[in-house]
Amino acid sequence: MPPVFGILLISTMKKLVILLLLLVVGCSTQGPRIISQSPYITHTLRYLGQEKNIVGVSRYDSLNLPRTGGILDPDKQAIEDLEPDYIFTSDWAAQDVLREVTPEGTKSIVLQGFHKMSEIEDNIRAIAEMLGLPEGDRMADEFAENWKKLANTVEGNERKALLLSSCKGEPFSFGRNTYLYDLFSNAGFTLVETHPSIRHVNKSGDISSVDELLRMTRPDIVFVLQDVDHGCSVDMTEGDYEVVLLNGGHFVYPAPVLMKGIKDLKRVVSGLK
Repeated sequence: MPPVFGILLISTMKKLVILLLLLVVGCSTQGPRIISQSPYITHTLRYLGQEKNIVGVSRYDSLNLPRTGGILDPDKQAIEDLEPDYIFTSDWAAQDVLREVTPEGTKSIVLQGFHKMSEIEDNIRAIAEMLGLPEGDRMADEFAENWKKLANTVEGNERKALLLSSCKGEPFSFGRNTYLYDLFSNAGFTLVETHPSIRHVNKSGDISSVDELLRMTRPDIVFVLQDVDHGCSVDMTEGDYEVVLLNGGHFVYPAPVLMKGIKDLKRVVSGLK
């Protein structure tokens, strides 16, 4: 082969390689530009394989991405700068605020999730439908089947349980209209909290202390969702009940990550007396 043809061949091959690299990079960045305004939404997006398309997250998220404020106070400028195709947020968001911060041409989608476990399944379907993901219904059905099946193996044996969490030192309990009340009931426990939603335990509330709540509810087990990031804990006097610490990161998000929480629960319950 004459030298000139060899040079032309090498040059052509280099151009082809560069073109292929550009195509690969282009394919990897194509897709909807998504903003997640809550960690539970991020967990659901990751379950659906959409983490690569998330371009912004709330201030409470663990992903190393640009911050876009919170559900109640979204950052309009940060959102505009990211030029999203979709903003997924919670039903806690005020509609007028959401309209104000949603750029022209962007779709904002409000998700449920804090009342019943079935809302997590609904969120999977809603996100998948909006993004055109063909596996969404199957994955929603799979989650619904798997969490119930796993919860049924926990063997709570109708023991009376109180479920507490602590955020920077101020505890709150999960009442009847919460996804965790639903989950722990399916795991075989009798939840003793009578509040219709989340009860904040503080001096300005109807129950001023954890000890007062314990005297009122008389549980056999107190499950505490421990905040491993901040070391939050719930102070209580000793009593005729067991205190069980659970990994809060596996429970505080109404998302498929709860499967890890149910596995935690099954493991610790198997070691109770």
